[in-house]
Amino acid sequence: MVEQEAASVEARGMETVDLLSADGRVLAESVIADRDIPPFPRSTRDGYAVRSADVSEIPARLRLIGEIKAGEKLENIPSVVNSGETVAIMTGAPLPMGANAVVMVEYSAVDSGLIELTRGATEGENIVLRGAEAIQGSVLIEKGTRLDTASIALAASAGGSLLLVYQSPEVAVLTTGDEIVEVDAAAGPTQIRNSNSYSLASQIRNAGGNPVLLPIAPDERHGLRTLIEQGLQSDLLLMTGGVSMGRYDLVEQVLSEMDAEFFFTGAKIQPGRPVVFGRCGVPAGNKQSSKYFFGLPGNPISTMVTFELFARPLIEALAGMSPRKLRFVYAKLKSEIRVKAGLKRFLPALISGEFEDSEVELVRWQGSGDIAATARANCYIVIPPDREQIPAGEYMPIMMR
Repeated sequence: MVEQEAASVEARGMETVDLLSADGRVLAESVIADRDIPPFPRSTRDGYAVRSADVSEIPARLRLIGEIKAGEKLENIPSVVNSGETVAIMTGAPLPMGANAVVMVEYSAVDSGLIELTRGATEGENIVLRGAEAIQGSVLIEKGTRLDTASIALAASAGGSLLLVYQSPEVAVLTTGDEIVEVDAAAGPTQIRNSNSYSLASQIRNAGGNPVLLPIAPDERHGLRTLIEQGLQSDLLLMTGGVSMGRYDLVEQVLSEMDAEFFFTGAKIQPGRPVVFGRCGVPAGNKQSSKYFFGLPGNPISTMVTFELFARPLIEALAGMSPRKLRFVYAKLKSEIRVKAGLKRFLPALISGEFEDSEVELVRWQGSGDIAATARANCYIVIPPDREQIPAGEYMPIMMR
C-alpha cells in the first residue's frame, strides 16, 4: 500500500541550484550530454600510440615522431602516425590519426634512437573511442534521480553548473507521551529523553526531506489533536508512540475523530508491529487537501526500522525520486539464530570482514527499546516469518542502516 501511494504522490515545486548545492537533491529535468564523451579518442595509459599491425611481431622497433600530453593543443599533435612510426602519449591525451592502440610504457625501451616495444597491442587496446561513454544529445542522468557523488561528477562533465531540482519535502515529526522530556531536560526517575525525534530527523534528511520537530505531545486528546493539526500543515507527518493498544495510546483515536482514512494499522514484523499509515483532510484556503501520516511505534529500534520500510519510500516520492524497490545485500551468518516463527524480523546486527569473507551476526539486545544495541549495530538481519532455526554459514539478507 505504501508503495502504491508513493507512486501516486506529487513532488513539490522546482528550483535551480548550483552544482554543489544539488548534492542529495532530485533532478527535475534530465541532464543531457552537450558533446560526445569522451570528445576524442583517448588514451587510458602512459605509453606509445601505434598501429596494431606494427606490433604484431615483437620486439618491434619504431621511430618516435612526437609526444602528446593530456590537454595538448590540436596544432601540436602529429597529423598522422604512419607505418613504422610511434608517438609517446600520456593518459587522457587524444590519440593521433593513424594510430589504433597504445602499448604501455612499461614494455618499452630506447635502442639506437628507436623505441623498442616488447609487447604487442590489439586494435582498440588501452584507448577509449570518441562517444564510447555517451553521444551528444543523449540522456546522462534521468529526471527523478537523486544526485550522488558519481552523478554530480557526470553533471559537471556535461557543463551542468546549474541544475533544476525538486524542492525538498517538509516532514513534521511529533513524539508523543507524558514520559518523554526534551534532551536538555533533567529527566526524572520515570522519564526518558526524546531520542526518537532526533533519530527520525536524521533519517528524514538522509531520505531527502527537511525535518520539522514539533513539541512533545501529551497523552491528552486536545493537546495531541492541536499538534497533529499543526503537523499536517507539512507535506508529511511522522508520529512516534501512542499507536499501541494501551489506555493512553491515543493517536488512532484522535485521528479517527478527525475523519482520517487508515490504509493499515499494523504490520506482521518485529520490531515495529504497531505501525499506522493513512491520510487526513486539512484546510487549504477555501479547499480541503489530504496529507499523509505515519504513526510509528515508540520504541527506538521499532521507530528506525519502520521508517526505513514504510516512511522512506513516501519521502523519496515527495522529493521527486523515481520509485525503487528496497535494497538488500547478503552476508554469511556467523552464528546460529533461533527465533519464533510468525513474524518477519529485522534484528540489529553487525556485518564485518570484507569482500567475499563478509560475515554477519546478531547484536545482543534487550528488545526494541535498546538504543545502545542499535548504535553498536550497522545493519539489520532480515529473518523470514517461516524460519525458526537458521544455521551458521547460511547467507542471509541484510538491510543496511
